[in-house]
Amino acid sequence: MGIKKNNEKFYVGENPQEPQAEMTFVLTGDTKLIIDHTMVSDELRGQGVGDALLEEVVRYARDENRQIIPLCPFAKARLEKDKEKYEDVLSN
Repeated sequence: MGIKKNNEKFYVGENPQEPQAEMTFVLTGDTKLIIDHTMVSDELRGQGVGDALLEEVVRYARDENRQIIPLCPFAKARLEKDKEKYEDVLSN
């Protein structure tokens, strides 16, 4: 499974317009990143794809010195579950 980046999303699949899985985000200001949507197709569910996408967004946020605001329920639940692991990028 290869995760790719296109504009303000990380995705799995050949076509960024019709991905098999994606996590989208919006950059806001100079220091924030809002995760607003996660989608994983039925064929990829249960394989850890959502978590892998989240790890890519977290890596990107760390590289860009941004704090994450998780509006997407999936991302919010995962980030809050492991708060200590993500405390450096999780916005208050």
